[in-house]
Amino acid sequence: MNKILYIILISLFSLTVISCSEDKEESSSTTTSSPLFVAVGENGTILTSSDGTTWTSRTSGTTEYLRGGAYGNSTLVVVGFSGTILTSSDGVTWTSRTSGTSDNLSNVTYGNSTFMAIGNSGTILTSSDGISWTSKTSGTTKGLWGVTYGNSTWVTNGDNGSIYTSSDTNSWDNRTSASGTTVELNEVIYGNSTFVAFGYSGTILTSSDGTTWTSRTSGTSYVLPGGTYGNSIFVSVGDIGTILTSLDATTWTSRTSGTSNKLRGVTYGNSTFVAVGKSGTISTSSDAITWTSRTSGTSERLRRVTYKE
Repeated sequence: MNKILYIILISLFSLTVISCSEDKEESSSTTTSSPLFVAVGENGTILTSSDGTTWTSRTSGTTEYLRGGAYGNSTLVVVGFSGTILTSSDGVTWTSRTSGTSDNLSNVTYGNSTFMAIGNSGTILTSSDGISWTSKTSGTTKGLWGVTYGNSTWVTNGDNGSIYTSSDTNSWDNRTSASGTTVELNEVIYGNSTFVAFGYSGTILTSSDGTTWTSRTSGTSYVLPGGTYGNSIFVSVGDIGTILTSLDATTWTSRTSGTSNKLRGVTYGNSTFVAVGKSGTISTSSDAITWTSRTSGTSERLRRVTYKE
């Protein structure tokens, strides 16, 4: 009897060990998302970095000028000239997707479970997965350069002070008359319940709803092609190394970037601001005040940088 009980106990112990081992093996094979900065630019340039300091060149499979990137639904999406759209799950391996257009795509964003790419001739494309894309009627033939989503509203801006808004991506309202400017608008972001548009001649506009816009004093006449919001700070970048910061998007302060190169894009992630620009320029900051130059390994012009959580 004791011998039988002993055999039963040994068998139960063996099954428990096997089960634990299988659980451990299954757990160890589970992958987790790694934080990643992705910078894009001329001649199909894609650079990635986990910290903003050390950068690695990736093979994009294209020589087109890549203009913008976004992350959502566990997918990185990059867009560029000639209707180029690339996707990646890790920032290392990139796959070309069919956009359905040959127009230059200038930017892409992710919001409300949807990717939206915009570009020349009023081009607007949407996708739920970054793979299959649908063309939308924007109601304009103007070039569109900036796009964002916030407050249940899509906002895109572009040539001649144009601004358009939509609640569903299908029907678009022209808000250009409310912009109060005819200069080219290059970027629009959303943060702290505020839309902020940036453009030529140091133009900065703000709005709570995308409909009514107010001009703000930037303190510069240089073009501002990039902006971001992070760590409760708005940041804009531009020509001759211009960097502006604001806590409320109303009052802006000029910061020393340490470069005279044109800065074109900026993002925030992993407690770090990253700005990119001409001649492979990359600068980083933890507070948006003090900036440090980083080695990118390229002399290509970098247009934008995005962050993958």
